[in-house]
Amino acid sequence: MMSNTPQPLISFIVTTYNLPVVMLRECLESIASLSLSPQEREVIIVDDGSDFSPVNEMTEILNDIIFIRQPNRGLSIARNIGLSLAKGKFIQFVDGDDCLIDAPYEHCLDIIRYKEPVDMIMFLTSNLRNQPTDFTFNGPISGETYMTNENLRAAACGYIFRKSRMGELRFTPGIYHEDEEFTPQLVLKMRNIYCTSAKAYFYRERKGSITHTDNEKEKNKRLTDILKVILHLNDIAAHGDPAHRESMERRVAQLSMDFLVNVIRMTKSRQQLLKAIELLKEHSLYPLPDKKYTTEYVIFRYMIQKRAGQLILIATL
Repeated sequence: MMSNTPQPLISFIVTTYNLPVVMLRECLESIASLSLSPQEREVIIVDDGSDFSPVNEMTEILNDIIFIRQPNRGLSIARNIGLSLAKGKFIQFVDGDDCLIDAPYEHCLDIIRYKEPVDMIMFLTSNLRNQPTDFTFNGPISGETYMTNENLRAAACGYIFRKSRMGELRFTPGIYHEDEEFTPQLVLKMRNIYCTSAKAYFYRERKGSITHTDNEKEKNKRLTDILKVILHLNDIAAHGDPAHRESMERRVAQLSMDFLVNVIRMTKSRQQLLKAIELLKEHSLYPLPDKKYTTEYVIFRYMIQKRAGQLILIATL
């Protein structure tokens, strides 16, 4: 028997772990304040094993949320669970300590409503809530064209995408930098991408986050994981769709640069930098490709090949 329930326009997949209730409330209030009717939105909260369940506090804001509580298994699995439940035409990932910014996000919704066909909307993020209300956008362009010519912002919360385009693609469990692996593959599946200047997503930098750790074991895992991601994407570039090779090779080169930058920042050691360079050499990823992707890339590529340049980078990054 077929259901008469209309398909939601957007499923918001909100992930949370031991967040202050006030932050999660602000997040949900930012979703509830949008011009989406209850029928147009679906809100899925995945609690990744918090010490105390926030569900009672949340139903005061939205009484139609889908709330899932799981043992602590990590962000990737939490998002994958949300994807398995989502019924919306489009998906928006939201970290529970962040918020959507009303006017810029409404602009993104207008693109979905009035610019068919749309597969993805890429917007900007900000750590400031007050944002201008005049926006520009361009598109549509294919994912291949975008990745060949632009610097990809990989954060999974920085775009809305059509769920039917993603196929079986999911986040890899148990790794850091899961967005860096997921987003390039997703973007290449998109045929109609719109890019907007709207800063539609407010993010917080929280103490204790994985991007601000002094834990040596965690640092090593972060570096190991990003190298695994680079090698996986490089394998896709070599053996995947030939039409996507150039765009994926650009992404691999940029991530290889980021890998070396992170080694420098985390270790401040030329010895460790040289080890990292050797790891890239083993997979023919160093020297970095002689491409003019960005001014920053060109300068870094030149400096990293010389001892003096390496020492300057170690001293200044």
